[in-house]
Amino acid sequence: MNRALLYLAVVIFLGVLGLSWLTHGTGVIKNDIARNIYIPTELTMPLQVKAAYNGRDMFFRYRWPARQPSIYHDMMKFEGGKWVRYGASVAGPQPQGIYEDRVTMLVDDGSVPEFARYGGYITVGDRMRFFTNEAKADEVSAHPYLGQKLKQTEVGKHLPATRSDINDWKSVVPEEQLAALRKAGYFLDLWHWRAHRSNPIDASDDQYVFELRGSDAGRGPFADNWDPEKRQPRLMLDPDKTGRRAINWDDLIQRKLGFDDIYFISEANSVPFDAAHAWKDGDTIPRRLLRVTEGSRGDIKVAGKARWKDGYWDVTLVRAMDTGKPADDKIMLDQRVYDVAFAVHRNALGSRWHYVSLPKTLGLGRDAEMVAARFDGSEPKWDQAWSNVVLFYPGQVNWPLLNSPKHAGAKDIKAGVPVKARHSEIQLAHYGVEVEFADAIKRQWLFTIGAGVLLILGFGIALNGLLARKGA
Repeated sequence: MNRALLYLAVVIFLGVLGLSWLTHGTGVIKNDIARNIYIPTELTMPLQVKAAYNGRDMFFRYRWPARQPSIYHDMMKFEGGKWVRYGASVAGPQPQGIYEDRVTMLVDDGSVPEFARYGGYITVGDRMRFFTNEAKADEVSAHPYLGQKLKQTEVGKHLPATRSDINDWKSVVPEEQLAALRKAGYFLDLWHWRAHRSNPIDASDDQYVFELRGSDAGRGPFADNWDPEKRQPRLMLDPDKTGRRAINWDDLIQRKLGFDDIYFISEANSVPFDAAHAWKDGDTIPRRLLRVTEGSRGDIKVAGKARWKDGYWDVTLVRAMDTGKPADDKIMLDQRVYDVAFAVHRNALGSRWHYVSLPKTLGLGRDAEMVAARFDGSEPKWDQAWSNVVLFYPGQVNWPLLNSPKHAGAKDIKAGVPVKARHSEIQLAHYGVEVEFADAIKRQWLFTIGAGVLLILGFGIALNGLLARKGA
């Protein structure tokens, strides 16, 4: 009997030891596109920023590394007798590399107090787009305010006070309260530059984050070039102006089209689509029509030319300091300090797969982490030093989680302790990855505990068996 127990103990010990060895470090940190999980190779990246103003206009200059410029976005390819879409936002990198680079900046004047302490984290709410537990389109469409009135089909960025319960995206406060919050300046100004959907026409996009991520009043820099009823483009390239009706698909995939080539469609280079033309497989037409901006949404422009060169993007944006629209924009005043935060999309990654910064203070004639240079004339000299900002991958960390018992620092948030006082950017990136795999890590932890118990049990049985044999 003792011999049988001894053998059993050895089998248990060796079996569990072997299983632990084979499964160690596997099945936990692994991309899972079906669950909207993709971890970028690099968890942090650098961004350089300069700011300048002349009392009339506000300039921001951004510089960041990218292995190549991603200037293509959302294309329609003719294949098999029909037009097929490529380049829509997907989980992880776009397979054909058809997704544009972007830089964004959030600005506040102190009207959103949490932003100065926690930055973009406060805009990330419950069940957001491309999260593993994202809200379904039919759920959002059925919402009386977000879906039926605002025609939303996904949960986007929003501010905490626009919900009665930060744990429930559906709990939008009454419209009267929303109006009062907006009137009080409770919104974030969003400067949004896109390498395809705005840059070719030297435009940017003036947006905001409030009860959702929305756009200022007016006409934006792009519109859909797709006729859903006819299942074909609305417009094609003007052959008289461009020498062609469509782009060649292979030229896109081989990245042959650069800044001086035709890789976009706009009001200036297009004509109505000709369905009777003998379209060939591989003919490609951009799905986004670029157009002249109007109204408040067109307040932000590209200064000079935004270009990628020698491994770096160099983008400069300009906007009137006082747009005359305080309900849409944060008015910039001399001798004032603002809070800003930045984000970059690169490497054909879209949606939530961006790099973000912690909030920074920006001073106009005031001491701050970043100081805008005052200049005379129409253009800055840009002779001041760059402000170096570390961006990090945020994962699926959200505001409800940060304020929940699951977060050890929830008590510090309640006390108003800024995130930068407790965490570095690389720590936040690793925390973001940990949150993405929280369930898998928990399962692995339970397995490790169980394996350890079985190892101890096997060792104990073996030891008792040996002692019993010696005592016999």
